[in-house]
Amino acid sequence: MNRLRRAAMNSFAGLRYALRNEESFRQEVLLFGFGLVLGFFIAPNAGWYVAMIGTVLIVLIVELLNTAIERLADHISPEFHPRIGAVKDAASAAVFCAFALAGLVWIAAAGVRVGLL
Repeated sequence: MNRLRRAAMNSFAGLRYALRNEESFRQEVLLFGFGLVLGFFIAPNAGWYVAMIGTVLIVLIVELLNTAIERLADHISPEFHPRIGAVKDAASAAVFCAFALAGLVWIAAAGVRVGLL
């Protein structure tokens, strides 16, 4: 039980760090909160709602990983290095892909809701 408690404390510390230091994460958390409410009205059923909210959670997860990669890269090589830049760009692209997935799911859910799909 103690190990689980320590793991939870580390997780909450990471969330606090991201909320305090990462503007993009704060914006995505706001979108998540907005999505929790808006999704309730858009989702055709409970399964769609879970998928819609799940994709926004995936965006948050990928953003946290992107932040971790960027911080580690900056620690390893504070000056610009092309390979470090490529790693950061790939992590940023992962966030973009997560957003694209979320957008597709939300658009599909809206389409089903209004009878277009």
